[in-house]
Amino acid sequence: MKEKDRSLEEDSCLLKPKTGRGVIIGRNVRFGGNVVIWNYVVIGDNTRIGDGTRIGSFCDIGRDVVIGKNCIIQAHVTISNGCQVGDNVFIGPNTSLLNDRFPNSKCMTPSIIEDNVIIGGCVTILPNVTVHENSVIAAGSVVTKDVPPETVVKGIPARSMMSRQEYEEKREAFIKKRR
Repeated sequence: MKEKDRSLEEDSCLLKPKTGRGVIIGRNVRFGGNVVIWNYVVIGDNTRIGDGTRIGSFCDIGRDVVIGKNCIIQAHVTISNGCQVGDNVFIGPNTSLLNDRFPNSKCMTPSIIEDNVIIGGCVTILPNVTVHENSVIAAGSVVTKDVPPETVVKGIPARSMMSRQEYEEKREAFIKKRR
């Protein structure tokens, strides 16, 4: 993620995102091109948002957050201070990425979401958790520990359910059946 942080900072200038009503943007926030931010979103200081990312209404994005390119962040998502989100990540509505295991402890250990991750709605990802690339988190899950690459997890606490390949096969069969 450090290389992405650097390239996002170098590539981004003072680009203005397309914004809806009531958007509050902190100081020193950098945007890539073609960023869209819907209504009533708060973005904290020193945050970086990559090209083509779309952020739904009523999201709270903390300070010092890094969000990669081509992400879709749906409505009512909280991304706590210092969290990192890779490229091509989908985050469903009402999801929280947390950074403090004992709130108000001031011992921040932000969560990290790597590239190409799918996170369903109403998911909670606890502090100091890394969701590795190409993983899927099922809706309603609580992620308490790192998720290996190419893995689908679900439940409270989230446990391995299948591989990403099995998920894609089931997804394709579902889509084919619906046509």
